[in-house]
Order: sequence, then structure tokens, then C-alpha cells
Amino acid sequence: MFIKNFEVRWSDLDANRHLANSAYVNMMSHTRMEFLNSLGLTLNQMAQNQLSPVVFHEHIYYFREVFPGKPISVSLEVKGLSEDGTFFEFEHNFYTHEGKNIATCDMMGAWIHLQTRKLASPTATMLAAFENADRNENFRILTKEDTRKFGRKPKDLPAF
Repeated sequence: MFIKNFEVRWSDLDANRHLANSAYVNMMSHTRMEFLNSLGLTLNQMAQNQLSPVVFHEHIYYFREVFPGKPISVSLEVKGLSEDGTFFEFEHNFYTHEGKNIATCDMMGAWIHLQTRKLASPTATMLAAFENADRNENFRILTKEDTRKFGRKPKDLPAF
């Protein structure tokens, strides 16, 4: 399990004076980039290969409020990966400094080629790094159909 520690800053709070939902998203994004760095998948390596991760969806479940004054930890486990590595799924958990689980998030994403702007498979080196990462106890092989599980499609604004 990969873990990143955070200080809850004043700017992370919302009008209710607890951790804002946008702060959860930012902390998860930072955790993911640190996780990729730990695998050797640096921004430079991604840029050389014209690849970048993109998020399809994040589904957050909140269990307890988070207030400033105590650090929190965000974990990441690989929950799914397609055979070619194009699609990936992560599970994030948020913990208090005492180890209590305060939120969890299921996140799904993919790799995009920065020039073609289309989904792409990672290089063999990148895929090998992912395959050696710690996997969630519910790990599964992803298919393209898994990325469509919510059945959502774009809906243009109707003409007035």
C-alpha cells in the first residue's frame, strides 16, 4: 500500500470549516503522482513517451469530518488494470493520524497520448512498473466495458 501524508491547511477548508471535497480530490491527485514517481514513472518519462494519465471518474464516500490541526494520510492501492495497461483503477483511503478511516474513493482512469489525444497503452517499461505495484485484495483485470459501467453519455444542451 502506498501512503502519502498531508497537513490539513486553512485553504483546504470549506464554509463548514471542515475539509472541502475539492481538497480530497487534490490530495488524491497528488498521491497518485507520487505513487507513479515511486514506480519510476516520472513526469519526464511520461513526457518522453507523450503519455499522461487521465481520470474517468472518482467516487468518494465520506465517513467522518476532517478538521485542521492533525495530519491525515491518503493511501493508494491498484484495484484494477487492463491487460495492456491502458485502463487502471485505484482505491484511495483517507486516515486520521490515529489510523481511523475517514473516507474512501474508487477512481478509474487511463493513459492518453498527448499528441493524438486518444487512449493509449503505456510502454512495456511503464506496464512492468504497474504490474509490480501492490494490488488491492479485490484486484481485477479491467476491460473497456468496465469503463462504461455507469452508462453515462454526453448530453448536449438543447436548442432554445
